[in-house]
Amino acid sequence: MKAATVSLCRANSYDDLVLRNALIQVLEPLGGISAFVKPGSRVLLKPNLLTGARPQKECVTRPEIVRCVAQLVLEAGGKPFLGDGPAFGSARGVAVANGYQPLLEELNLPVVEFSGKRYQTVSDTFNHLLLSKEAMEADVTINLPKVKSHVQLTMTLGVKNLFGCVPGKMKAWWHMEAGKDSGRFGEMLVETARAIAPDLTILDGIIGHEGKGPSGGEPRFLGILGAADNVFALDRAFLEILQVDPATVPTAAAASRLNLCPATVDFPLLTPTELQVSDWKLPEALVPIDFGMPRVIKSTFRHFYIRFIKEPLAVYGRS
Repeated sequence: MKAATVSLCRANSYDDLVLRNALIQVLEPLGGISAFVKPGSRVLLKPNLLTGARPQKECVTRPEIVRCVAQLVLEAGGKPFLGDGPAFGSARGVAVANGYQPLLEELNLPVVEFSGKRYQTVSDTFNHLLLSKEAMEADVTINLPKVKSHVQLTMTLGVKNLFGCVPGKMKAWWHMEAGKDSGRFGEMLVETARAIAPDLTILDGIIGHEGKGPSGGEPRFLGILGAADNVFALDRAFLEILQVDPATVPTAAAASRLNLCPATVDFPLLTPTELQVSDWKLPEALVPIDFGMPRVIKSTFRHFYIRFIKEPLAVYGRS
């Protein structure tokens, strides 16, 4: 396996100019945005749009990150669009609840709702996966995750963010089908990430979400941005920064078993050791990954209620 390049830099603010400069800095060792985006390319921006319920708790990728990346894509001649598959509600509804409306209007940025198609993969265990055809058919996919602790998987970073490319309530089914074995669930997430194969991952660690994540914890300033074309190497670097044992993170453990983490990683800017955080808070206790059938049914009803009743009523109320 060829060596990976993981670019890490300090980034202390979501202010437009400061953030833009930090993004340009972290992308420069990778060849800049033009190394990934060519004129006319259809570019999927895949943030973490987990929930619209806690907009001040840093549960989702900041709109400022998406705005700056979308601007860089436009400047390179690309055609960006936004997409995700939230557990509850629609991508647009969750985005708007988290302050995305101004950037959607300013950049005329389309939002797509993911639809599923079955794809054959290289995995023997998960040789067919139902994935977002919008992600699979994009010319370029830029993965924009958030650094967060996770009560089921210890940490959620770049690999876990790509689970959002599993459409609809298939995610709840995977929790039921594979969730009894954290190793198997982690491998499913890794194979999903390998199938999506993001061209670029930019990991937002300016303000993370620690403790009882992915949504029940608290914001934590870290002041770090990371970028790589190898999502597995980038995740591993951030676990080193946060001093989290990769063996305790099912996605990192599965990536290691499948030999997807390069033995050699080049850090052209800062190294994980230079950025190390000594007191990152993980969940006090993990909860089971698996969902029973009653929970799957309840989850499905909640999703459809938010998407087809609550979100339309909220829009009606603003008109």
